[in-house]
Amino acid sequence: MKLKITNGTLISPYRYIRNGTVLVEDGVIIGIETRDVDFPDAEVIDAEGHYVAPGFIDLHIHGGGGHDFMDGSAEAFLKIAETHAQYGTTAMVPTTLTAEKEDLLETLDCYEKANAANANGAQFLGMHLEGPYFALSQRGAQDPRYIRNPDPAEYEEVLAYSNSITRWSAAPELPGAIEFGKRLKQKGILAAVAHTDAIYEDVLEAFENGYTLATHLYSAMSGVTRRNAFRYAGTIESAFLLDMDVEIIADGVHLPAPLLKLIVKIKGPDRIALITDAMRAAGMPEGESMLGSLKNGLKVIVEDGVAKLPDRTSFAGSVSTADRLVRTMVHMADVSLLDAVRMASATPARIMGVHDRKGTLVAGKDADIVIFDADVRIKRTIIKGKTIFHNAIPQI
Repeated sequence: MKLKITNGTLISPYRYIRNGTVLVEDGVIIGIETRDVDFPDAEVIDAEGHYVAPGFIDLHIHGGGGHDFMDGSAEAFLKIAETHAQYGTTAMVPTTLTAEKEDLLETLDCYEKANAANANGAQFLGMHLEGPYFALSQRGAQDPRYIRNPDPAEYEEVLAYSNSITRWSAAPELPGAIEFGKRLKQKGILAAVAHTDAIYEDVLEAFENGYTLATHLYSAMSGVTRRNAFRYAGTIESAFLLDMDVEIIADGVHLPAPLLKLIVKIKGPDRIALITDAMRAAGMPEGESMLGSLKNGLKVIVEDGVAKLPDRTSFAGSVSTADRLVRTMVHMADVSLLDAVRMASATPARIMGVHDRKGTLVAGKDADIVIFDADVRIKRTIIKGKTIFHNAIPQI
């Protein structure tokens, strides 16, 4: 199968290529050209002057289109993947919430079935277990019934059960959390700090023992605190000080413009991954919804472009889509489109260890490509050379 995408502005890792051309064969990019070239027997896609970029990679996502990854069905996985593909996501890391061990194992089973059947949505890059090893004081919208300390007997059983786990988030200050991080590193699983009251000394030890990512920076984590009159740097300051990657919910609600700008100024686009952290209401009308599984999830209200707990004391997950993240960074954080796309593609690809095949428009990589207009409205989503979504209707 041959494909030629022409008449667009290519967003390469290094520059914009005006009127560039992408050549694809058998799902792989084989050429990035600065002009139109002959490519016999190829399907031709006219980008119509729009941007042509690497597909967006969402390394923290819970749901969308009315479904959650913990609904207990492979169909839910597939519907979520199809929903977010419409917004430019070409690869994702399905994410759990705190839950009983049996629910986690069931979700891993569903992942295996869905991954084998996924042909019309964003690709899966393995599972992200978010919890249940969290600080109760920083639980956010996580269900306190299931929060607990790391238990070697439990996590060893989970790790032995499935090879599909690619990242796991935990609070590093908990008893046993350092040993847990070491075990994840041994298994080649990305360990991340999350829902934590850790101070700098805790985070530093964790960083030295495998924890290399800060999960949704600023959300559900400690900042500067005082103990017996002395100030201590929290997890937020630690993430800034250490050579740690960070992910941010760049929906324009979880983080206001000044904090987005601060994170970019300190960490830079090569250390920041844009995530949706989307729950089931992403891509759906506002109103009542459910965070987590339909069986034992939490009721939430979606309003003001975000999910909230019913008493409105806390956000309860994002309803964002990947295109919104890129728009927000350009419009609110004053970053270039080039850098915003990097944070949505190349950086998450590196963090998840798939940068050898995804994340940039470079010959030899998977043809995961999005075409969007000047306002980052998705026109076409292509995964491994196959058009998954095409919006032919002009948007005013």
